[in-house]
Formats: sequence, structure tokens, C-alpha cells
Amino acid sequence: MKRAAKIYTALIFVFLFAPIAILLVFSFNDAKSLSVFSGFSFKWYYELFRDAETLNALKNTLILAVIASIVSTVMGTAAAVGMNKLRSKYLRAALDTATDIPMMNPDIITGISLMLMFVFFGRLLGATTSLGFWSMLAAHITFCLPYVIMQVLPKLQQMDRALPEAAMDLGCTPVRAFFRVEVPEILPGIITGMIMAFTLSLDDFVISYFTQGSGFQTLPIRIYNMTKKTVTPKMYALATIIFFVILALLLLTNLVDEDDTQRIRDARRAKREGKPARPARSSGGSRRPVRAAVGILTAAALLIAGISIYSSRQETRVLNVYNWGEYISDGSDDSLNTITAFEEWYKATYGVPVKVNYDTYASNEDMYAKLKSGAVSYDVVIPSDYMIARMESEDMLLPLNYDNIPNYQYISEDFRSLYYDPDNTYTVPYTYGIVGVIYNANVVDEADTGSWDLMWNPKYAGNILQYNNARDALGTAMYRAGIDVNTTDHAAWKQALQALVDQRPLVKSYVMDEIYNMMESGEAAVASYYAGDYFTMCDAQAENVDLQFYYPDETNYFIDAMCIPSCCQDQELAECFINFMLSREAAVANAEYIYYASPNRLVYEDPEYIEDMGEDTMDILYPGIGSFRDEYNRSAYRNLDQDTLTFVNSLWETLKIN
Repeated sequence: MKRAAKIYTALIFVFLFAPIAILLVFSFNDAKSLSVFSGFSFKWYYELFRDAETLNALKNTLILAVIASIVSTVMGTAAAVGMNKLRSKYLRAALDTATDIPMMNPDIITGISLMLMFVFFGRLLGATTSLGFWSMLAAHITFCLPYVIMQVLPKLQQMDRALPEAAMDLGCTPVRAFFRVEVPEILPGIITGMIMAFTLSLDDFVISYFTQGSGFQTLPIRIYNMTKKTVTPKMYALATIIFFVILALLLLTNLVDEDDTQRIRDARRAKREGKPARPARSSGGSRRPVRAAVGILTAAALLIAGISIYSSRQETRVLNVYNWGEYISDGSDDSLNTITAFEEWYKATYGVPVKVNYDTYASNEDMYAKLKSGAVSYDVVIPSDYMIARMESEDMLLPLNYDNIPNYQYISEDFRSLYYDPDNTYTVPYTYGIVGVIYNANVVDEADTGSWDLMWNPKYAGNILQYNNARDALGTAMYRAGIDVNTTDHAAWKQALQALVDQRPLVKSYVMDEIYNMMESGEAAVASYYAGDYFTMCDAQAENVDLQFYYPDETNYFIDAMCIPSCCQDQELAECFINFMLSREAAVANAEYIYYASPNRLVYEDPEYIEDMGEDTMDILYPGIGSFRDEYNRSAYRNLDQDTLTFVNSLWETLKIN
């Protein structure tokens, strides 16, 4: 039985730590692979510390963690003292329950509720933005506070109540008695609570994501954005560093607890043996956790200062950009960091330094909700065509001054005066794409390809991935059946739903960003996705995977365009940024990095770009560019009226629930 228990325990630890061990090992891999170790190297750590955005996110995280842990410790200790002095057991029980609720409450609910509260009070106070550093700090203090109370309150309850009373009888003031008598007794709990608060703040993602404002990004959010498409080697190094930081903090916390436990054991042993108990402060047991806490905070402060000095620059003008994750050339893989390039170009051209705060979103709907709430302020956003039409109709976009965007001349006529912006008033096309079908040629028979039918072929049951959003998933069914994807006929949408119901037993999973790893590893064999992302998958596919791509006869054409939202704080600078993104250097770099097609003639007519991409890639990305307008106007998604949109969403929920 003991042997079985040991085996069981060993298996648990293997499953818990084997993935972490693999990540640690491959963070030192000389190559990008997560399956083949090519040699020991600190290459990716070097690349990580060259990443200014990641370093800035680390600094922001440390600042938040230090301030939140200190404030929550002070407030939590005061709250614990007050709760301990309550005479009513019913009131004490009620407060205990109230402090437990935030710890048991799902983070996503806490995050959403805090965001709504900040937005409400922001509007009440007439603030232009409600989310940012202060909202995130308040959120971190809020969720750290109960954990501090949980650590301090038991120490107060264990303490002899007669001690502070005796001190006051001897002439101490209540305040002096608290700091000279009570604090030394509960200090291990205070320090443990502070370390726990620091750790919780350091690695929080969900609550930070919902309370994040423009221009302030924490490290967990940065990591999330880095993994939107595919895991980069820098991520391995970053995760390794985070793991050891958290491990060190946990060890320190256990050290504090063990020291306090040992002191209690020594006192009990002395009592049994009839010996005088060791004085509480003589062992230095209280000093050790203090030194540990001071060490942590000092190290964090030094790291913050170091990063600030390392990445310091004079900042006079600030531009807040809101874009899809991994949707711009960021300097990785020897690419051009177009954000940094813009900052350098602007300073060299105008003699004025500028700082670009670059934030990302996961979907058009996420971006819309953030801007609509009025809680944030951005200067440039890059939504898709149907969302642009919706934002225009709700006066959420500013007209562009094309005098500040002379590079607009390079945008092909095929991408002007389209339905979402017929007068070219609000938008400058950024990229465009076409939806197709991706398949693993080692699994799928070539004879089965060429149409949407492959997505409904029972031969590949359990190997098919479908979109995890209503418009795209229903769109695949409608294109297959020849139904207008912009119809307002509810019967037509029900027909599309039935097709998805018929498809459901064949579907392995409904995905969005998860598609990358699943197709690259061969976990799935058939999926519908965007042409540009197909090439990203090809670059990272496993040796036993052969990803291929084709366009069905009827499919979705889309455009993502640069716009200036009505909440913009610096329109002239925003237009200057848009103009720079249309320059040959930036436009080519972006097109090569994200693999999406460009509407910019400087890109698709550039001989070097054509050579780098290759003939096969160009054929997929730019099929019949001269006829794009006609195909786009015929098959692109358009903004649906609210009644139809509500009905479509209800159909989707029906599919997912059932």
C-alpha cells in the first residue's frame, strides 16, 4: 500500500512539473524547436532583454506588485485587528464570510465587476478615461486584501489578549502597546501576507486584463499577447524567469511559517520540561521574515530602477495604439520593430521624442466594448470592415485629414470607396485577407479537397476544427449552401445553424487562437482560417505534418483598416503614425512579419518582397488582385442590424449549449 502511495505521489509530481521542466530545458535551446535540443545557449534570454516592451511590462508589474502588497498589508492588518476586537460573534462571522467571498469568487467575475465599477464612477466624475494604472492598482489591492487578513487574523487570535492590556497598565499608550507588543507577535503573519500579496499581484492576468487601460501593460498580459499566434523562444525564457521568482517567494513564505512553527514547538517543549520559554524576540525569528520581506522589496525596487535607467528616454508626446495581437512587425526573428522605427523617425524628423503605447485585443468585439465603455482612450485602432461600419454609424470615428497622410496615394484603387467607408472619410486599409481551408496532406486525401464539403466529411470525424465565433462559423455553412452571409432572413440563418448541428459530431473543437498549436502539431487535420495565418502555421509545423491550403469557390474577403477613434487625444500624431505605416519600410516589414496581404502598391509590387515571399505564397496571398473589389463587395461580411445580430447570437448559443 505504501509503495502504491509513493507511485501515486510520484505520478502527480511528474504530471505537475514535467511540462515546466521541458520548458526550462528548452529555454536554453539554441534553436526555436520545442522538440529537438540543438545545443545549450543563452540566446533567447539575450533576445528577451533586448525586448523593450517586455522590460517595460516587467517594470509595470513590479511597481504594481510592490505598491499593492504594501498597501494591502497595511489595510489588511488594520482590518484584522478591528475584526479581532469585535465582541459580537455574529458580526465577526459575517465579516469573515465577506472576506472569504473575493477569494472564492471566480477571477473573471471579479475583473468584470471591478471594470464596470470603475467605468461607472469615471462617468459619474466626468473623467475622459476610467481605466489605467490607478484602476489596476485599486483592483490588485482589492483581491490581495483578503489574503493578508487570512494570514494576520489567526496570529491575533493565537496571541494572549492580556499582553497589550498589561502593557497599557504599565503606562503604554494604545498605539505604543500595539506597535511594541502586538506587532512583534503577529509579524510572521504580516510578512507572510505581504509576500502572498506580492506573489498574487505579480502573476495576475484575468483581473488585470479587464481593468487595464491604454498605455499600461503588465507582464502576464504581455505574455498572453506574445502567445496569440505561436509560442516564441523568448516566451520560454520569460516563463523560466517567472517560475523561479515565484518559487523563491514560495520558499521564503514557507521559511517564515517554519520559523514561527519552530518557535511555538520550542515554547511547548520548554513548558513540558519545566524550563523558561525562549523570549519571543531573542531568536531573531521575527527578524528573519522582516529581512526576507525587505530583501524582496529591495530587489524589486532595484530591478524597477534598473529597467527604468536601461530603457529611459525623454517622453514628450504619447501615442496610444490598439491593435490585434501579433499584428505588427515587432523586431523578433530579425524583423524591423516598426514601433521603435516610428519613434526614431519622428524624433529625427521633428526633433521631438515620442512614446508609442501599444496594446492588443483578441477580437473586434473586445475592442468595440472597451472603446464603447468610455473607460479607455486610444489614438489609433485597427478593426475589421464590418466593425468599422458599426463604429461609423455610432459616431465612434474621427474623419481623417489626408494632408497628414500623403502615403495614402500608394493604396490601390481596388481598396478605396468600399461599402464600410464609401467616401474614404475614416479609414486607411492596413491588410486584407481571404478565408480558406487548411488541411494536413498526410491525413486528408487530395480528392476530398477543393470545397467546403471537406469540413463536413465524416471520413475526418474528430479531426475537424471549426471557428469559435458565430459569424465565421455560420459563414462557412452559408458559403457552402450558397446563402447570402448578410441576409436578414431568419429562416436562412436557421438553415445555416442546422448545417452546424449536423457538423457538430465531426468537430474536434471550436477554436480561435488555439488553432495554431493544434494544426502545427497534427492534433487536428482540417480547419477553416485566414490565408495569412496559414503561413505562420507552416513555419512552425511538426516534421510529420504537411499543411496545405485552398480557397473554396465562395468564401469571405475581409479588410482591416487603420482608424482614429473619437476618444483620440492627439489626432495629428495619430495621422503621422498611419502615414509612417504606409511607408515602404514599415509596410513591407509588417506584410512579411504577419503574412497578411497588403493593399499598398509599395509592398506587392516590390521585387525584393516578391522574391522573399516566393511565387507560391504570392499566389495564395494575392489571387487576382485586380478583381478584389468585385469579390469583396459580393462576399464580405457587413454590419448586421441589431435584430438580426441578436438572432444570430442566440442561434450560436443554442449550438454551443446543446
